Amino acid sequence: MPGRRRFLWDTAGGLGGLAMAHLFGSQGLLRGTEIRGNPQLPRATHFPARAKRVIWLFMHGGPSHLDLVDPKPELIRLAGQPLPESFGEVKTRRKVAQNPLLPPLMPFRPRGRSGLEISDFLPHLAGVADELCVVRSCHGDSVNHPQSVYQMNTGSILMGKPSVGSWVAYGLGSENDSLPAFLVMPDPGSGPKGGPPAWGSGFLPATYQGTTLRPGPVPILDLAPAEGFAPPRGRRVLDLTQALNRVHWEAADHDDELKARIDAAELAFRMQAAAPELVDISGESRSTRALYGIDDPATREFGTRCLMARRLIERGVRFVQLYSGDTNGWDAHDDVLKNHAEFCGRTDRPSAGLIRDLRQRGLLDDTLVVWGGEFGRMPMSEKGKGRDHNPWGYSVVLAGGGVRGGYAHGATDAVGLRAERNPVHVHDLHATMLHLLGLDHERLVFPVDGRTERLTNVFGNVVTDLLA
Repeated sequence: MPGRRRFLWDTAGGLGGLAMAHLFGSQGLLRGTEIRGNPQLPRATHFPARAKRVIWLFMHGGPSHLDLVDPKPELIRLAGQPLPESFGEVKTRRKVAQNPLLPPLMPFRPRGRSGLEISDFLPHLAGVADELCVVRSCHGDSVNHPQSVYQMNTGSILMGKPSVGSWVAYGLGSENDSLPAFLVMPDPGSGPKGGPPAWGSGFLPATYQGTTLRPGPVPILDLAPAEGFAPPRGRRVLDLTQALNRVHWEAADHDDELKARIDAAELAFRMQAAAPELVDISGESRSTRALYGIDDPATREFGTRCLMARRLIERGVRFVQLYSGDTNGWDAHDDVLKNHAEFCGRTDRPSAGLIRDLRQRGLLDDTLVVWGGEFGRMPMSEKGKGRDHNPWGYSVVLAGGGVRGGYAHGATDAVGLRAERNPVHVHDLHATMLHLLGLDHERLVFPVDGRTERLTNVFGNVVTDLLA
């Protein structure tokens, strides 16, 4: 073993280590919580919260509201015709404004006691219709994937702003100091367009950025301590290392990135005790595994991640985000029927299973579930069978966490092109999500270069009609 590492090993494990521990401890330099005042600790809300946590099922690529949750009889009537001139000029990413209108590709039916209309693309979510709050009048500001992914996640079309999950972690802390407050599970195919900045912490302290779990059977690497580093010796080695890190951090003018690394080392040590049980789903009952579709090859992968999300929030994680869809995902330019049949087939059963499981475990009332993508699709056809991007009017589905079940809010126009009645901008959606968590979006702020920043910038209103 090289000389410096041997010195650290020997002093951490022997009498020298005790002496150094006393020295550093007497100066307040020892232990992770003393190094940083533990940024994970739970914090009080601004007012009583309806929800304690969020699970966001992000359908990357832009699911078609027109074919899933926003029925348009007029679109059926006008199918094959050009968009009437009365709708005015249409901004599209591709030149589809004059293309024939494409009708919904699956029938809609009233579901549950509420009669909420949902398409046959989503038979399992249709089975929990009375739990769903469908916001049919969402709108954003960009027709491009990266900018819209950023806006849906951070409130801004520009890269580098803190994500919603980071704001929630900053505002609420974690209920489990052995796990990050904000965890992300990307699609195993690849990440979303725009990449990791979608769950970055921006100008917030780096400790609040989303921590990614790997796809596959080993979601967290290096969970087992290295040989010889098991407690209590591993604890002593880390304590000494953290004390030296603190000295370096102070000499580096309290650098935020360095502080995040110090925090991460402490958290990683605690995760070695907590995470092995978390990622092992072998103890889940056969009926639970079936609920999530883990018994079916088509739904096994997404179902496993949905089950992991439930296990995470049970253990105090505040914000869990799952992505469905690789680089292209739900981006149905060529063939909506083929694309959505595939992706609904992967995600519908697990999504509904998650809601059912949360309900039967008594967790749904204080867990906000979000289902949706970065935008919707155009009513005009593309290449005959596809649809182009549509940020001007689309749907996001909510469940649990204090929202109204069996309810459709707002409306797009007659063909689903633009949000028309009770429009809900992304800023309004974010303000409402924070409100449900007991956070006032105008008071959850952070100082940056002489000005006060917040998730919703200078915009956003809580949509009170969504509240139960």
